[in-house]
Amino acid sequence: MQPRNNPPPPHDAVHHPLFARFYARISVQADTRGGIAPLRRELLHGLSGRVIEIGAGNGLNFAHYPRAVSEVVAVEPERTLRRLAVEAALRSEVPVDVVPGAAEALPVKSEAFDGAVASLVLCTVRDLARSLAELHRVLRPDAELRFFEHGLAPDRPGMATLQRTLDRTIWPHLFGGCHTARDPLAAIEAAGFRIVSRRSFRLPDRGPALPTSYCVIGTARRSPE
Repeated sequence: MQPRNNPPPPHDAVHHPLFARFYARISVQADTRGGIAPLRRELLHGLSGRVIEIGAGNGLNFAHYPRAVSEVVAVEPERTLRRLAVEAALRSEVPVDVVPGAAEALPVKSEAFDGAVASLVLCTVRDLARSLAELHRVLRPDAELRFFEHGLAPDRPGMATLQRTLDRTIWPHLFGGCHTARDPLAAIEAAGFRIVSRRSFRLPDRGPALPTSYCVIGTARRSPE
C-alpha cells in the first residue's frame, strides 16, 4: 500500500452543530451510566509511544490513555466537539494535541505513529475504505490499530434489513452521519490490517436490541509492506 499525499481538508470538514451538542451530553451519560467508560479503558490498555486517534469527539478517551503514551494526536473535524476535546486535553495526564481534519485525509506524515485508535467513529466517516487506508499509511509497520465500533447485526437477518433501511433513509441525517449496517471487521481487514484480537458484545446487554447495539472491540496490526 503506497503512501498518498492528500491535501488537508477544510477546518470544518464536518458540520453537525445540533448533533454535536446532543452527542456531548449523551456520551457523558453513556460513560457514567451505560458502561462505556470501562470499554474505553479496555480499548486503550497497553498502548505506548505516539498514538493517533481519529474522530476524537469530545475527548472522552483522553482520561484513559496509559502514561506510557508519549503523545496523542487527536483528529476531530467537527468544531463544537473539537472545542470540547481541547478542554478535555487540558485535563489529560498524557500530552494530547487536538487538530482539525478528516479521517479520509489525515494531516500527518506517513509511518509516524506507534498506535491508532478508532472509537465509535467508523460508522460516521464519509469514506470508510479511504479512512482505513489513511490509518494504514500513518502507522509504522506492525503497529496496532485499536478499534471499538458498532455495526451490522450478525445472524440477525431482520435487524440487518432494518439497519440497511435506516442507513438509506433517516438515520444518518438524524445522527450526524452515523451508519448502522457497516461491517468494521471486514473493512479493517480489507485495508491491509490483520485482526489479532476481537470481542463481540451487545450494548445494552439486556432488553430490546437497538440498531447500534452490535459492537466489537479489539486490536489489529498494520501489515508490513
